[in-house]
Amino acid sequence: MKSKPVSTKVRRTNWYGRKSGVITTWVVEIFVTLVLAALFAFAFCSGVTIQENSMDPTVVAGETVLINRIAYTVSGVKRGDLIAYRTNDKTDASVHVKRVIGLPGEKIQIRDGLILINGKTYFEDTDLPGINNPGLAEEGVTVKDGEYFVLGDNRNMSEDSRFADVGNIQKGYIIGKVWLISSPFSEFGLVK
Repeated sequence: MKSKPVSTKVRRTNWYGRKSGVITTWVVEIFVTLVLAALFAFAFCSGVTIQENSMDPTVVAGETVLINRIAYTVSGVKRGDLIAYRTNDKTDASVHVKRVIGLPGEKIQIRDGLILINGKTYFEDTDLPGINNPGLAEEGVTVKDGEYFVLGDNRNMSEDSRFADVGNIQKGYIIGKVWLISSPFSEFGLVK
């Protein structure tokens, strides 16, 4: 029986075609990575440098904090959150950082240095000074729907919701939740 000869033809591959496929894959992967990085940076890494001492000792003037811009699309604003907000709806309005104390529908009053929410004393997790000037909250401030009552942690050196020129903060003016001190590096870490 005769055996058939084995073909010695080498199948040639298109080296250029394979290389262009690899390059196309790399370009697509790099593009997707850059888009995801930009979305992450926009959502979680929007920074603001603190210009005032109203949040001392939590964050102090000169520190840069990062803002989570999507936090409040996933969940609501909570009491105790540190928020970054604008004073009005203009994009060039100054940005401030304060702590949320009063939620919509609550009555906030400050009496004898203590914060009362709906007539009950509010005890905070941190040791902050008593309030010397209750401002508008002496008689009580009712927080309307879509608004929040905020205070600075440096209670006696803060312009906040106790004063008529600030008042309650409208939800639409909130940029996001402050979550990280990014600068200076010696203070790097999550915000309490």
